Amino acid sequence: MNIGLYQNAASLNALERWQDAVSQNITSSQATGYKRRTVQVSGVNAGELLYDPKMRPDQGDGTPAISPQTRFGISFIPGENQPTNRDLDFAISGEGFFNVQMPDGQSAYTRAGQFQIRSDRTLVTSQGFEVLSDGGNPIVLQAQGGNPIVTADGTVRQGDAVIGKLGIIKATQPSQLTSISTGVYTAGPGAGMKPVENPEIQQGYLEASNIAPLREMVDLVNISRAYEANQKMIQSRDDNMQKALDALT
Repeated sequence: MNIGLYQNAASLNALERWQDAVSQNITSSQATGYKRRTVQVSGVNAGELLYDPKMRPDQGDGTPAISPQTRFGISFIPGENQPTNRDLDFAISGEGFFNVQMPDGQSAYTRAGQFQIRSDRTLVTSQGFEVLSDGGNPIVLQAQGGNPIVTADGTVRQGDAVIGKLGIIKATQPSQLTSISTGVYTAGPGAGMKPVENPEIQQGYLEASNIAPLREMVDLVNISRAYEANQKMIQSRDDNMQKALDALT
């Protein structure tokens, strides 16, 4: 069995998955609060997938002894908070997520603070998810209370009335968060979600994505080159196999 042939084919599969992640990053680079998808290949950075026998253990003939395996992750490095001067735009400085509730009652978490007011005066995200207070209840504004004011600790006021306090939650194990849509996550059993003790909220700001488009474009170029290199290796191995068969016949 030509193990190298199968390993090059596995490399092509890994590269395709890496390209999917990079393409999603580029597509979502302008999305509020979006976090970059990362890829690990065979326990090393995806950028090391270019075929080079010196980079991986071999079997004595230059053939890599391992097949690349891809594993997706999310980089939760904060993006830059940018001013919008809109009363219902909020950005978190530092760690944490806005605690929101989906229509099925399940909790979700996001750093996209582009909120709206539903017809029943409930504060919701741009996807329509209810924004929860630190007590886990939807935040409902007063009909005649005027524009909401949110202090740095997340307290929501209308005039002299305190409406509630934004629930800001952090994950002690961010790797256990699962993306369910652009910038929205659910927590797995081991995520260790707990309140942020001293949250810092900026009203009139939104957090940009943490995507560097130029970096993603460079990755696309590397993927293209690596894909071509592995295709050539497959063709070369196939030609050698055919020559061997011809010699035996």
